[in-house]
Amino acid sequence: MIKRYKQRLGKSGEDLAVSFLKKKGLEILERNYRFGHKEIDIIGKDKNTIVFIEVKAGRSKDFGSPQERVNLRKQKSMIEVAQDYIQKSNFSDVDFRFDVVAVSFEKGDRKIEHIKNAFMVS
Repeated sequence: MIKRYKQRLGKSGEDLAVSFLKKKGLEILERNYRFGHKEIDIIGKDKNTIVFIEVKAGRSKDFGSPQERVNLRKQKSMIEVAQDYIQKSNFSDVDFRFDVVAVSFEKGDRKIEHIKNAFMVS
């Protein structure tokens, strides 16, 4: 029961994030792109930049900020999936970045926060 609730919440968050990003001019290239058992929620294009986006949806900030919830393990996973995507897509001369979109549902209201360059690849 809790798993289904989290899945619905995540899907709602992703749908809202996609609408929000499109309104900001981002072209959506992929949703739920998988490489093995790893996944990136949204892949978009912002001018000449490929953007890999993790969506965090929830009802409370009790679990930390969105950037904190994308821990080092998740960052490494996103980097692996991004490398696979870039290789298979044959993009040349493009920049890329990793963003986080936080969707919070509080007291019947929802708030969307877009954190560009949430983490860097070293």
